[in-house]
Amino acid sequence: MRYIRPTSLTWWAGLSSIAIGILMLSGAGGWANELGRFVTILAGGQDASPAALMALGTGLIGIRDKLSRVFGDE
Repeated sequence: MRYIRPTSLTWWAGLSSIAIGILMLSGAGGWANELGRFVTILAGGQDASPAALMALGTGLIGIRDKLSRVFGDE
């Protein structure tokens, strides 16, 4: 379970991005769409779709794991 790192800010950013994408996909309302668009703008993207947000989140979690394996941050 090396991907779960609750003390990492990058892990939390990835998890929240995935959660917002799931909320948008489930049709939670206009506030979820606006929040998704805001997160996409902060990440420097242009596509505020649920799939893009979930891909962003998994990418953040994956890059955090990769960096921790390269630099030996356990």
